[in-house]
Amino acid sequence: MENETLIMLKKASDEIKRSVIGKDDIIIKVLMTICSGGHILLEDIPGVGKTTMAVAFSRALGLEYNRMQFTSDVMPADVTGFNIPDRTTGKMLFKKGAVFCNLFLADEINRTSSKTQSALLECMEEENVTVDGVTRELPQPFIVLATQNPCGSAGTQMLPESQLDRFMIRLSIGYPKVSDEAAILKAKAQGIQAAATRRVMDAEKILSAREAAKAVYISDEVYEYIARISAATRTDARLELGVSPRGSIAAAKMARCTAMFKGRGFVIPEDVRFVYTDVCAHRVIGAKQKGRPLTDDQVREIMDDIVNRIPAPKVSGKR
Repeated sequence: MENETLIMLKKASDEIKRSVIGKDDIIIKVLMTICSGGHILLEDIPGVGKTTMAVAFSRALGLEYNRMQFTSDVMPADVTGFNIPDRTTGKMLFKKGAVFCNLFLADEINRTSSKTQSALLECMEEENVTVDGVTRELPQPFIVLATQNPCGSAGTQMLPESQLDRFMIRLSIGYPKVSDEAAILKAKAQGIQAAATRRVMDAEKILSAREAAKAVYISDEVYEYIARISAATRTDARLELGVSPRGSIAAAKMARCTAMFKGRGFVIPEDVRFVYTDVCAHRVIGAKQKGRPLTDDQVREIMDDIVNRIPAPKVSGKR
């Protein structure tokens, strides 16, 4: 475990906390996802700070970022890029789309068409873009941080399960506590906002943190523990669709980063429990009750119950 990496990540989280008040666990989990090489979906009602958090991350991490407000008239070519003829030479020139950056802020991703949403699938899974048969690599690291408003269905297009599965984690910010909201009001009055967030990292340091996370040890017992939890979701009568192996892989990656953030070089079951529901709840489908689909909160309760029911192994941390 490299202390330098841990110190660097702590500085980043502290800087973001200056702009995003009272959401420490959410900030840590977003940072962990970035260190895992995954993408983040922030889903919540308007006005709780989703976009503020996204902008604060882009500034603190020192990444080249593009922000796109998704609406019904946004086209796939706006996201990926397109070819146009050069008036002078007659040759085709490629104009890069908004995803050609390190951090792509997809604001209200459910406000655009399913065709435009699907344009992100290759970007998120393979980290490249194919236009007119030519594949181009995206800058490294490449992270999609999307926001989504679950309230008000008019003009929205819900993400299909196949695309939800591309997000390593789905988080809900939630309302602030009274004391935190008072601090937010004071910060706004003093002019403290995401735009004032200082840069404390860069692309090279993020790639270094990813390598450090890969070095964190996971024992066979913990691998089996993750597999047993995922297997339990596939046989639970309250769920129609359980967690896929891709979800288990994501949980293992996030558990590694949890251990890294806690200064350990090995994963323990508590690390898995800390992230499993956030990583996997959006990958399952709840069984209908009395003809009605389960709410997201009900699905999360089921996932928490499954995680708590699976006996955790004893782990020494020895290889």
